Amino acid sequence: MKALPDRRGYFGEFGGQYVPETLMAALDEFETAYRKLRRDRSFRRELDSILEDYVGRPTPVTEAVKFGALCGDFKLFLKREDLNHTGAHKINNAIGQALIAKRMRKQRIIAETGAGQHGVATATACALLGLECVVYMGEVDMARQELNVFRMRLLGAEVVPVSTGSRTLKDAINEALRDRVTNVLTTHYILGSVLGPHPYPMIVRDFQSVIGREALAQIRKRTRRLPDVAIACVGGGSNSIGLFYEMLPHKSIRLIGVEAGGRGPQLGEHAARFSGGALGVLHGTRSMVLQDEFGQIAETHSISAGLDYPSIGPEHAHLQKLGRVEYYDCSDELALEAFHRLSETEGIIPALESAHALGWLLRNGRSIKRNAVVVANLSGRGDKDVPQVMALQ
Repeated sequence: MKALPDRRGYFGEFGGQYVPETLMAALDEFETAYRKLRRDRSFRRELDSILEDYVGRPTPVTEAVKFGALCGDFKLFLKREDLNHTGAHKINNAIGQALIAKRMRKQRIIAETGAGQHGVATATACALLGLECVVYMGEVDMARQELNVFRMRLLGAEVVPVSTGSRTLKDAINEALRDRVTNVLTTHYILGSVLGPHPYPMIVRDFQSVIGREALAQIRKRTRRLPDVAIACVGGGSNSIGLFYEMLPHKSIRLIGVEAGGRGPQLGEHAARFSGGALGVLHGTRSMVLQDEFGQIAETHSISAGLDYPSIGPEHAHLQKLGRVEYYDCSDELALEAFHRLSETEGIIPALESAHALGWLLRNGRSIKRNAVVVANLSGRGDKDVPQVMALQ
């Protein structure tokens, strides 16, 4: 498969840079710094040292025998990103971008967050590296993720409530982009997913690809073979592309991404971009977008704040068009069932985001061949979601 994105930041017809002219120099500066630093041995040593000694990489794979038996007749392994410091995969990218920002002499960091995990990861990276941190978060997400809001503030970050629009992730990104334009010389925006204008989808993917690189080596060591199936939830798409990227050249591996099916198929009731979206531009990139007949961005819904977003990373849109990755959706109800079943059978409480991939396996796992090796990315732990699930009891 051809290395992408191309020099203009496109994955086929998806991607690009749809931003005000005032941001172009900053994006070029970021890309130039990244391309230089990824070849810099001292930068790599510093990043690898922090990932190992601070974050806790490599994360293990855990065979989920009892939960797997509920899903089908295959071996199920969980890639345990929930065991990272801060409790999710988001720290991989936050540390990487914060190190770049410091090398670029940017002392102020801004970020957006939905489920709060990227905000916590960014606040953590800033505390570690001595950087100022401001996190934008929709008021709806703040209400359902109170614990993470407190964690961010405890770590020294300023959390700015966003009261416009749907008051969720989309609107938090809007506010972060406005801040970025206003403070372009002093501030770096650590975008948390494979979204936004080039070079963000490429850089976030590269920092998250450690997930799949580790998983391949670990599964080979445990089973003496490649996995047959790799599955992950897909919001913007960072944890899933992190799992998939190193597996793309291995044509025998079936790759499955699971979106938020929400409450139903009607526009506004879900966040399933491939079953209900159309080509459009949002937050600086061209991808699949949930929009109405007039091209206005649609409201979305998901029980999980991290999947509650109307667009998807452009590389995912490209992979779906190529047919290399299959994308399905999982309802709120089924994700909740998987949340409870994994907790009860394995003693592992998953993030509601990750529970969508597990929910798909609960419903569809019988279609996977007997004795297959399946790896599911457990992108985060569910501590943050326990109060929300309690309220639904």
